[in-house]
Amino acid sequence: MQKNFGLVAIAVVALLILLATSAYVVDQRQAAIRFRFGEVVSIQTDPGLYFKLPMLENVRFYDRRIQTLDTKDAERIQTSEKNNVLVDSFVKYRIVDVQKYFVSTGGDQLRAEVRLSQAINDDMRAQFGQRTLAEVVSGERDKIMETLRQRADEDARKIGIEVLDVRLKRVDLVPEISSDVYRRMDSERKRVANERRSTGSGEAEKIRADADRQREIILAQAYRDAQRVKGEGDAKAANIYAQAFSKNPEFYSFYRSMDAYRSSFRNKGDVMVLEPNSDFFKYMKNPNRGK
Repeated sequence: MQKNFGLVAIAVVALLILLATSAYVVDQRQAAIRFRFGEVVSIQTDPGLYFKLPMLENVRFYDRRIQTLDTKDAERIQTSEKNNVLVDSFVKYRIVDVQKYFVSTGGDQLRAEVRLSQAINDDMRAQFGQRTLAEVVSGERDKIMETLRQRADEDARKIGIEVLDVRLKRVDLVPEISSDVYRRMDSERKRVANERRSTGSGEAEKIRADADRQREIILAQAYRDAQRVKGEGDAKAANIYAQAFSKNPEFYSFYRSMDAYRSSFRNKGDVMVLEPNSDFFKYMKNPNRGK
């Protein structure tokens, strides 16, 4: 009885060991390939519990999450103007076809990334070689990244990989040409500044000329209005004089003569040469005429 119990215990332990070595779990972030003597038997992409033949079959797991391929060193690439730039980039990818990925790369992630990196590098050199420095740095940067992503994805699909994004982190000039570019930028900024100063001076001269013209117009209009008012005043004064003269011509003549005497003999040094019988002295000779 004891002997049978021992055999049963051994059998149970052996069964548990057999179950432990034959069962495997596929996580939702993984895909698994089951091999039998090195040949692919099945592929599991759905999460769950699976079984294999112990000692005869083995399983390899592959991560299906998004991976990042970041370049260690910046690549030296030439533009269409023969200017060298340093380009630093990274790639986002993931495995979408596990069987094709294994057949193409042997399941080696490093091998897959080397192939992906070479393809992107070749496409990047082709894209940069068709564009100027200004287009590469800012003008068509988004277009370059989208083109690189599309072409890299087309090539990566052949090895079971999907390329989700290609990003240019940094595009810098190499040190030996940075100083030349900065000098050109400085001279260009100075040229633009001088051009704007010249334009501003021209506009200022136009404004001054227009202000002077308006000033002359205002002065002319003011002089015209003043002369008109003065003429109207002189006309009214003449009219008043005429009315006064018509009422009493003799008194008016006397008043005008007195005003003339006052103006003529204002200073002691004034000298006048007149004939004695001149009308200027008529009220001096006969003051009663003004009554």
